[in-house]
Amino acid sequence: MNDERTGQGLTRRRALQIGAAAAVVAGAGPVLGGEAAAEAAPGLPAGPAAGGFARPGAAVRPRFRWWWPDGLVDPAEIRREIDQIADAGFGGAEIVAVHHSIRDKSVLDPAGHGWGTPAWNAGVEAALDQAGRRGVTVDLTIGPAWPAAVPTITPDDEAAVQELAYGTVPVAGGATHDGPVPEPVTAPEGGVTRRHLVAVHAVRTAAANDTRKETGLDPASFTDLTSRVTGERITWTAPEGGDWLLFSYWRRGTGQRPESGPHSSPDSCVVDHFSRAGTRAVTAFWEARLLTRDIRKLIRRAGATLFEDSIELETAALNWTPDLPAEFRRRRGYDLMPYLPVIVRLKENTRFAYDAATTAHVRHDFWQTVSDLFNEFHFEAIAKWAHSIGLEYRAQPYGLETDAIHTAAILDVPEGESLGFKNLDDYRALAGGRDMGRRKVLSCEAGAYQGGAYNTTWGKFLRTMGGAYAAGLNQTVLHGFSYATAPGAAWPGFAAFTPYNGGVGFSESWGPRQPTWRHAPDVAGYLARVHLAMQAGTSRIDVAVFRQKGYTKTGIGAGWFTKSGVPLGWTHQLISAPLLDLPSATVSGGRLAPGGPAYKVVFVEGDRFGGNECTLPLGTARTMLRLTKAGLPLVFLGDWSAATVPGLARDGENEQLRAVLAQVFAQPRVRVVAAEADVPGALADLGLRPTVAYAEASTLLTAHRRDGRADYFYLCNGKHAETVKPPVAAIDHEVTFTRSDREAVPYRLDLWTGETERVAVYREEGETITLRVALQPAEATVIILARGGEAPSATASQAELRVDRQRLVARAGAAGAYSTTLPGGRTVRTMIGPVPEARTLTSWRLRVEDMTPDGVKRHDLELDGLKPWPDIPELADVSGIGTYSTTVDWTGGGAVLELGEVLDTCRVTVNGHRLPVSVIVPVVDIGPWLRRGANTIEVEVATTLNNRLRVSDPGVYGGASRQRYGLIGPVRLVPYGEAVVPAR
Repeated sequence: MNDERTGQGLTRRRALQIGAAAAVVAGAGPVLGGEAAAEAAPGLPAGPAAGGFARPGAAVRPRFRWWWPDGLVDPAEIRREIDQIADAGFGGAEIVAVHHSIRDKSVLDPAGHGWGTPAWNAGVEAALDQAGRRGVTVDLTIGPAWPAAVPTITPDDEAAVQELAYGTVPVAGGATHDGPVPEPVTAPEGGVTRRHLVAVHAVRTAAANDTRKETGLDPASFTDLTSRVTGERITWTAPEGGDWLLFSYWRRGTGQRPESGPHSSPDSCVVDHFSRAGTRAVTAFWEARLLTRDIRKLIRRAGATLFEDSIELETAALNWTPDLPAEFRRRRGYDLMPYLPVIVRLKENTRFAYDAATTAHVRHDFWQTVSDLFNEFHFEAIAKWAHSIGLEYRAQPYGLETDAIHTAAILDVPEGESLGFKNLDDYRALAGGRDMGRRKVLSCEAGAYQGGAYNTTWGKFLRTMGGAYAAGLNQTVLHGFSYATAPGAAWPGFAAFTPYNGGVGFSESWGPRQPTWRHAPDVAGYLARVHLAMQAGTSRIDVAVFRQKGYTKTGIGAGWFTKSGVPLGWTHQLISAPLLDLPSATVSGGRLAPGGPAYKVVFVEGDRFGGNECTLPLGTARTMLRLTKAGLPLVFLGDWSAATVPGLARDGENEQLRAVLAQVFAQPRVRVVAAEADVPGALADLGLRPTVAYAEASTLLTAHRRDGRADYFYLCNGKHAETVKPPVAAIDHEVTFTRSDREAVPYRLDLWTGETERVAVYREEGETITLRVALQPAEATVIILARGGEAPSATASQAELRVDRQRLVARAGAAGAYSTTLPGGRTVRTMIGPVPEARTLTSWRLRVEDMTPDGVKRHDLELDGLKPWPDIPELADVSGIGTYSTTVDWTGGGAVLELGEVLDTCRVTVNGHRLPVSVIVPVVDIGPWLRRGANTIEVEVATTLNNRLRVSDPGVYGGASRQRYGLIGPVRLVPYGEAVVPAR
């Protein structure tokens, strides 16, 4: 077949595929949900006739961060903005007090209009009430900005966030220190007036060791001098021999305030996230000041989640809580005090070390204890309280060296972020916790681009997010929607993050101020369909990669599976030890958590955050032995002969671990490999293969959900991280899917329309189906394997095929005879008659709605060629909406309209029929709407506000580059011919 390239860089074959994908199979829709229909995502259709994918419900629609200038809002305007969000096809918004752009905070009047004031509550009531009227929901943030904070405590209160600051004084052997105990090496932050001396120790320095730039210490010399302190003074003579350090440790508040305050009067103070007292301070303030009688009622009607943003507990010392030493002894079984010298920090760095093994293992135990306290006293407690008032709990559980994977299993809705996450494995860590915790949703703070204010395109947004959905993400919270105005805000209105330090700020302020808002419903519908498909049923993942430390937002991947497994179709998630103690951690049919995610194998490698040391908790090793005896395959990478527990070993614990591992390795479903190159051989030896497979390495990323007997496969041509080079290229190759039901047949879901079409060309072999997938960079689709009515199919064809009323219809871009192989092996030929040559459309009328501070101005131009707006003198600094129209004489037949380069969003209208257009691949089949004779084609293009702001607000945006707005093309009509394929 002719492989002529089109102007978009697509093959003619690919352009015709896009056209074929628009057809809906009449009377042959998939049977979705099966026996598990009750578990389906809200609004999941029983079939395409129910319209669920065409019109997804509010529960799966994308949401907004909704930035308010504290309580300086008008309830009437709040209601309008809820209407705007709902009308644009979004499912709701998260209210948060953010105003980084306002330099003079006094204009916000925190006493009269701050967070938690009657004015704030009036705005919240209006938002919840209007959301209930419009069938959308509202999320409430746990405090003003982040981290969680309340105005009812001071930095000196024990409920406030704490730190442990150390001080040191050198003492030569045989010398005497007689004076004050060492002062902290870091001064207290503003507002901190109290401190408590926790301990005083002395330790002899040791020879340099292999712990990088840390000062070596001799653990055998540790001496506790706390009892010798009198009135913050001490007299102590160092033993002869060597140099000594005298340590002091001071507990005090960090003085941390929520971002960009003050938001209240008095200013709020960040709470202790590791204690019951900190949590009680939060819930008590809510009960007393925020949960009015009306708000309590409205939450039950329109509230969705209580949200907690990034856990950014900032300190130049060490994160601490008053009960930490006692909790450490209770949970770890030994005293923390002798190890404080190697735990303390200065500006996020440790400064002292014992021998490397002891140091690493004690630090592990310290942060494991902090993680335990974080989960038990904060996340579990807040979740229980949120449920009591009718909300679920959503949070971003990372930012410290704590087990975010475990936390994701506790939260109702764990959340990641596109700005901070370095690659897809950061999402896969949270997804592992979500799925093992039997949760449904993994959310994302999406599209926060540094310097992206008023220049972010929807195309960039979708390219950023495409791969994340393949890593388990299935809810999108856009960053963000700003309240209309605030004191001192310039046109086009208040924006929470811009100006930022005088320059272009973060992300976008989506909403009616944006020209592209007219097309926002198209993007909202696309995202909602992705969410709907990826919340159906339960997740299905090939591999669970065990992590000794459950960190995320690190960019550290999963070795062979990240580098080599994903390009071959393998899917994986990251799990940590606590997940294997959850009720879901059972084995059936060789699968871990058979109800979902149904891992086929657990892969265990060395600690990637600890020098790849082969460590494993003893209890976890025993659990793994039990699981593999039940039939679960395990693969270990590395030399485990000298395995250790990850923390400080108690007497005989390492020997017990090695004995248990010897039993594990003797099991028939366990393999141990020395190098990553041996991993695929071990998987094959265990008889394991990915659910989705490609014959050779590909940039295709996949996610799989199973709902009863139906399988949903999200496919995206993407990459592991945005920084990965070279750029992703188009793909066109076969993909083999393993189906849950041998009677299932493939359907393709058009994410831009919600239409499903029966895939016409595929091969069946036992439990697998093989079909061809062609995707441009960042393009995505969903393949559904489900039972359906009788319909013809083929196993191969030289033409593009579609199913139409129980017939196979061949489509091609050139005349000729095209062979098709039917399932029985018979080959038939289809004749395609003459097809006109492709036509480039160059003559256009352009009408522009120019958005300016003085209102909308209009421009009317005649173009004899397409070019970017900055290259048209009248439009050089214009931002807005342009409508391109042309008339085409047509003699009959179908055609695909290929728009070429477009910035940013667009819609196409043919003879009055509006057609959806992909932002990623702006190609649309207009054949059904063409008629003989004159045809009117309109292309409506919407821009960002960047080019106008460059001249209307040059002090902030003048340094930004002009963007290449408009329909740039080339715009081509690519004709095709069609004919019915003979049935025999």
